[in-house]
Amino acid sequence: MEELLLEVLKHYGMQEVSGPKSNPHIIAFFKEIGNTWVSDDSETAWCSAMLNYFCKRLGYQRSGKLDARSWLSVGAEITTPELGDIVVYWRDDPTSWKGHVGIYISEENGLIYTLGGNQGNGLNISLYNKTRVLGY
Repeated sequence: MEELLLEVLKHYGMQEVSGPKSNPHIIAFFKEIGNTWVSDDSETAWCSAMLNYFCKRLGYQRSGKLDARSWLSVGAEITTPELGDIVVYWRDDPTSWKGHVGIYISEENGLIYTLGGNQGNGLNISLYNKTRVLGY
Protein backbone atom coordinates (compact mmCIF):
# COMPACT_ATOMS: atom_id res chain seq x y z
CA MET A 1 0.00 0.00 0.00
CA GLU A 2 3.04 2.25 0.06
CA GLU A 3 2.47 2.91 -3.64
CA LEU A 4 -1.08 4.10 -2.85
CA LEU A 5 0.18 6.42 -0.13
CA LEU A 6 2.81 7.96 -2.42
CA GLU A 7 0.33 8.42 -5.28
CA VAL A 8 -2.25 10.14 -3.07
CA LEU A 9 0.42 12.39 -1.55
CA LYS A 10 1.19 13.74 -5.05
CA HIS A 11 -2.24 15.41 -4.86
CA TYR A 12 -1.87 16.71 -1.31
CA GLY A 13 -3.53 20.10 -0.87
CA MET A 14 -6.15 19.63 -3.60
CA GLN A 15 -9.23 21.68 -2.61
CA GLU A 16 -12.89 21.81 -3.51
CA VAL A 17 -13.98 24.89 -5.41
CA SER A 18 -16.68 26.87 -3.63
CA GLY A 19 -19.61 28.23 -5.57
CA PRO A 20 -21.09 26.94 -8.82
CA LYS A 21 -17.77 25.62 -10.20
CA SER A 22 -16.10 22.38 -9.10
CA ASN A 23 -12.53 21.14 -9.06
CA PRO A 24 -12.23 19.12 -12.29
CA HIS A 25 -9.76 16.71 -10.65
CA ILE A 26 -12.26 15.79 -7.94
CA ILE A 27 -15.04 15.38 -10.51
CA ALA A 28 -12.65 13.10 -12.46
CA PHE A 29 -12.44 10.80 -9.41
CA PHE A 30 -16.17 10.17 -9.72
CA LYS A 31 -16.27 9.84 -13.50
CA GLU A 32 -13.30 7.43 -13.64
CA ILE A 33 -14.97 5.02 -11.21
CA GLY A 34 -18.31 5.13 -13.04
CA ASN A 35 -20.28 7.81 -11.19
CA THR A 36 -20.79 10.14 -14.14
CA TRP A 37 -23.87 11.74 -12.54
CA VAL A 38 -21.71 13.63 -9.99
CA SER A 39 -21.02 17.21 -11.07
CA ASP A 40 -20.48 19.05 -7.77
CA ASP A 41 -17.50 18.53 -5.48
CA SER A 42 -18.89 20.43 -2.51
CA GLU A 43 -22.28 18.71 -2.33
CA THR A 44 -21.12 15.09 -2.71
CA ALA A 45 -18.78 13.46 -0.21
CA TRP A 46 -15.70 12.29 -2.08
CA CYS A 47 -13.48 10.45 0.43
CA SER A 48 -14.45 7.03 -0.93
CA ALA A 49 -14.42 8.22 -4.55
CA MET A 50 -10.82 9.40 -4.12
CA LEU A 51 -9.68 6.06 -2.67
CA ASN A 52 -11.56 4.07 -5.32
CA TYR A 53 -9.99 6.22 -8.04
CA PHE A 54 -6.41 5.68 -6.88
CA CYS A 55 -6.93 1.99 -6.07
CA LYS A 56 -8.38 1.45 -9.54
CA ARG A 57 -5.45 3.24 -11.19
CA LEU A 58 -2.94 1.17 -9.23
CA GLY A 59 -4.74 -2.15 -9.64
CA TYR A 60 -5.64 -2.57 -5.96
CA GLN A 61 -8.81 -4.06 -4.57
CA ARG A 62 -11.48 -1.39 -4.02
CA SER A 63 -15.01 -1.04 -2.74
CA GLY A 64 -16.45 0.40 -5.96
CA LYS A 65 -18.94 2.38 -3.89
CA LEU A 66 -19.22 5.97 -2.72
CA ASP A 67 -20.12 5.24 0.89
CA ALA A 68 -17.12 5.17 3.22
CA ARG A 69 -18.36 2.16 5.17
CA SER A 70 -18.20 0.04 1.99
CA TRP A 71 -14.46 -0.17 2.64
CA LEU A 72 -15.12 -2.35 5.68
CA SER A 73 -15.67 -5.26 3.28
CA VAL A 74 -12.44 -4.70 1.32
CA GLY A 75 -9.38 -6.76 2.20
CA ALA A 76 -8.75 -8.45 5.53
CA GLU A 77 -9.58 -6.72 8.79
CA ILE A 78 -6.60 -5.99 11.03
CA THR A 79 -6.31 -4.78 14.62
CA THR A 80 -2.92 -3.06 14.54
CA PRO A 81 -2.75 -0.66 11.58
CA GLU A 82 0.44 0.36 9.83
CA LEU A 83 1.34 3.30 7.63
CA GLY A 84 -0.72 3.10 4.44
CA ASP A 85 -3.56 0.90 5.74
CA ILE A 86 -7.17 1.95 5.15
CA VAL A 87 -9.11 3.25 8.17
CA VAL A 88 -12.90 3.65 8.32
CA TYR A 89 -14.66 5.96 10.81
CA TRP A 90 -18.28 6.45 11.80
CA ARG A 91 -19.87 9.86 11.34
CA ASP A 92 -22.80 11.31 13.29
CA ASP A 93 -23.53 8.01 15.06
CA PRO A 94 -21.81 4.59 15.20
CA THR A 95 -24.97 2.90 13.87
CA SER A 96 -25.56 5.42 11.07
CA TRP A 97 -24.80 4.62 7.42
CA LYS A 98 -22.54 7.67 7.35
CA GLY A 99 -18.79 7.44 7.64
CA HIS A 100 -15.39 8.57 6.50
CA VAL A 101 -12.50 6.65 4.98
CA GLY A 102 -8.84 7.50 4.60
CA ILE A 103 -5.30 6.23 4.79
CA TYR A 104 -3.78 5.56 8.20
CA ILE A 105 -0.60 7.56 8.85
CA SER A 106 0.00 7.22 12.60
CA GLU A 107 -1.60 7.77 15.97
CA GLU A 108 -0.76 9.72 19.07
CA ASN A 109 -2.68 10.37 22.29
CA GLY A 110 -5.87 8.72 21.04
CA LEU A 111 -5.85 10.63 17.75
CA ILE A 112 -5.23 9.13 14.32
CA TYR A 113 -3.46 11.06 11.59
CA THR A 114 -5.40 10.24 8.43
CA LEU A 115 -4.62 11.11 4.81
CA GLY A 116 -7.82 11.51 2.89
CA GLY A 117 -10.09 13.45 0.62
CA ASN A 118 -13.04 15.56 1.71
CA GLN A 119 -11.27 16.48 4.92
CA GLY A 120 -11.94 20.16 5.53
CA ASN A 121 -12.93 20.36 1.84
CA GLY A 122 -9.53 19.17 0.71
CA LEU A 123 -7.08 16.33 0.37
CA ASN A 124 -4.85 16.49 3.44
CA ILE A 125 -3.84 14.86 6.69
CA SER A 126 -6.37 15.40 9.46
CA LEU A 127 -6.80 14.12 13.00
CA TYR A 128 -9.65 11.81 14.01
CA ASN A 129 -10.46 10.44 17.42
CA LYS A 130 -9.60 6.75 17.71
CA THR A 131 -12.95 6.12 19.40
CA ARG A 132 -14.62 6.72 16.01
CA VAL A 133 -12.79 3.86 14.25
CA LEU A 134 -15.03 1.17 12.77
CA GLY A 135 -12.19 -0.85 11.30
CA TYR A 136 -8.83 -1.05 9.57
